[in-house]
Amino acid sequence: MKKQLEKKKKMKSLLFTFVGVVHLLCLSSGKAIYGNGISQRTFQEIKEEIATYGDVAKAIINHAIYGKAQNRSYERLALLVYAVGPRLSGSKSLEKAIQIMYQNLREDGLENVHLEPVKIPHWERGEESAVMLEPRIHKMAIFGLGSSIGTPPEGITAEALVVTSFNELQRRAPEARGKIVVYNQPYVNYSTTVLYRVRGAVEAAKVGAVASLIRSVTSFSIYSPHTGIQEYQDGVPKIPTACITVEDAEMMSGMASHGARIVIQLKMGAKSYPDADSFNTVAEIIGSKYPEQVVLVSGHLDSWDVGQGAMDDGGGAFISWEALSLIKDLGLRPKRTLRLVLWTAEEQGGIGAFQYYQLHKANISNYSLVMESDLGTFLPSGLQFTGSDKARAIMEEVMRLLQPINITQVFRNAEGTDINYWIQAGVPVPLPQEIGKTKYSSGASLLDDLFKYFSFHHSHGDTMTVMDPKEMNIAAALWAVVSYVVADMEEMLPRS
Repeated sequence: MKKQLEKKKKMKSLLFTFVGVVHLLCLSSGKAIYGNGISQRTFQEIKEEIATYGDVAKAIINHAIYGKAQNRSYERLALLVYAVGPRLSGSKSLEKAIQIMYQNLREDGLENVHLEPVKIPHWERGEESAVMLEPRIHKMAIFGLGSSIGTPPEGITAEALVVTSFNELQRRAPEARGKIVVYNQPYVNYSTTVLYRVRGAVEAAKVGAVASLIRSVTSFSIYSPHTGIQEYQDGVPKIPTACITVEDAEMMSGMASHGARIVIQLKMGAKSYPDADSFNTVAEIIGSKYPEQVVLVSGHLDSWDVGQGAMDDGGGAFISWEALSLIKDLGLRPKRTLRLVLWTAEEQGGIGAFQYYQLHKANISNYSLVMESDLGTFLPSGLQFTGSDKARAIMEEVMRLLQPINITQVFRNAEGTDINYWIQAGVPVPLPQEIGKTKYSSGASLLDDLFKYFSFHHSHGDTMTVMDPKEMNIAAALWAVVSYVVADMEEMLPRS
């Protein structure tokens, strides 16, 4: 019995030694320390650490909003937008913008500035028009949807079938053959309603339609069409598709309800070309202690070919650059690397970001937080966050540092086409007691006035006129404080 007790004691000693070594290794690596999935530090200790950043947060806020950096992100954005204009995937204007930004980031003194090559779609809308011929002549404002095919040179002239939902289209499928399907779907919210833009052509083609026109996905309109990407489906005929204004969709719906026969002539010169060469644009402030670990801030540099691409997503790209500039201006260097990425071809479905993810996913466990601003840079309401409950609690404490500007809320569900690859991708857990488990990266996005955002989204109204330099200052301050503190804390954010 004595020998058995001594053997157990020896085994227990070896176990404690092993756990101690793992604990020390985690401390030295800067990674979160877990025992049965729980950090060895108490939450109170983490709160106290975050509270020590109060003075740094105030310095960033003051520099961004009241100091020499005031209005800088707005002025930088205006210079690019006025020089280049909209920046469609595959266009010369996008590549010109990328080269300008590459030079700007180098001149700003950021580190490891480089371009990472990717292949992106190249589609051009060409000349386009839609005219209602019956019951009266009316020229409609339209935007062809991204990746749509064109019509024959003489156009397509056909009777219209107006529906308010996919369900109604299915019920009236026998009426659809040879017609132009017009969708007058009500606006519920963007994520729900955008399905009509994305899938409208496919669903119409399945029932034999020759083209589709989709009510613009917006809750507010002053006779403004809103473009965007649409997707074809293998095995389903490709038909031309475009968006029309809310006003024209409702007018035709009213005409149809009174029994009028509607005839439309649609002409579209849209054409797709072979994939083009492009780049994701990268710059860093290299971490002082754990340089291999990353907090990523981002926005996308491409836009649609209408308006100026100032709001979507010039603002998000430029406050992300501004975050690094503010931190550099104040002589700060976080423990982890702060990495800025300006994505290319986001509007075509996150094409540039997907290729970045494929290139860097082997290091996914080193990404503490991925951030993207792509919902406008108006006065922020707070931060959207996706991550574990423990990480959320930490982010709530970080956001308390924004009390001087009264923006402290943490909402659920970070949004961003470009960062979703990281948020949704599982990370193998390296600690022995958790082998076989999968954990997920944390993501954050800026939340502001979505009604205003979607009023101008993908339209001719997306110009510098809708941007406010003071609101951009505040958005940049929030972005800089959050990214710096998370990058400088001793531990990475715990994963979900």
